[in-house]
Amino acid sequence: MLVLSRQRDESIMIGDNIVITVVDIRGDKVRLGISAPTEIPVHRQEVYEAIQRENLRASQLDPKDTRSLGKPAKTPEPRPRG
Repeated sequence: MLVLSRQRDESIMIGDNIVITVVDIRGDKVRLGISAPTEIPVHRQEVYEAIQRENLRASQLDPKDTRSLGKPAKTPEPRPRG
């Protein structure tokens, strides 16, 4: 792991097209700004891990469990008024 020290408004380059900038520092929290091409997903680690878990769960579905995906939900029959 590379460890760098940066101050507010200083940046780190990753490759040629990803820039990470220290936006703010308050106590023990650091706010980072990330500029990356739209085709590169950027997530907080906990969000990334949740996406990976969901992708794994979806890949383990039985094909018969996916038959209704993409089909419109059935609407209930209207009740007669009376």
